[in-house]
Amino acid sequence: MPRRKLTTEEIELWRKVAKQAERLHPDIPQTIHPTTLPKPKPSKTPKSRIEAFELGQKVQAKPSRNSLKPSVTESLRASPVQMDIKAFGRMKRGKLKPEGKIDLHGMRVDTAHPALVRFILTAQAQGKRLVLVITGKGKDRDEPGPIPTPRGVLRNQVPHWLSIPPLAQAVMQVAPAHISHGGDGAYYVYLRRTR
Repeated sequence: MPRRKLTTEEIELWRKVAKQAERLHPDIPQTIHPTTLPKPKPSKTPKSRIEAFELGQKVQAKPSRNSLKPSVTESLRASPVQMDIKAFGRMKRGKLKPEGKIDLHGMRVDTAHPALVRFILTAQAQGKRLVLVITGKGKDRDEPGPIPTPRGVLRNQVPHWLSIPPLAQAVMQVAPAHISHGGDGAYYVYLRRTR
């Protein structure tokens, strides 16, 4: 912005004030202090335009927790419904009563797998449609370590066992159980009819 020039009235007023003022250091000659200051050089405006900046606009979102795959219950809930929708809704609400159940809670993997195979194939042969498989929720690990390990070995293995032969041909739907039938520590297994 250019400086405006002083009017003649302002110059006269300044001269009157300067005559009446006392010098701070009268022994120093006035030639050391120049009466007029050099004109300031105009600064050049940058050619590139600076864009508007908002605080935190380049901050990246917080990374999510390291999760290699979704939990078993999340993947079962996301799987498509293979059975009758009405029956599935009643089963999820805990309104359908399981016709049989097996409790694998506390078993080791090497004994739980054959017991599950035997139970499912026997239940299908008897014409049962809905059975309950209790796995338990599993214990928390004392030392988590650098590699994430899922909680509950049987809880994670049972849906896998139900999706591979010899049980895959017998199982129509697997879903987490209602809280009245065990919640996250149990699964509903809806069986196909034998032909």
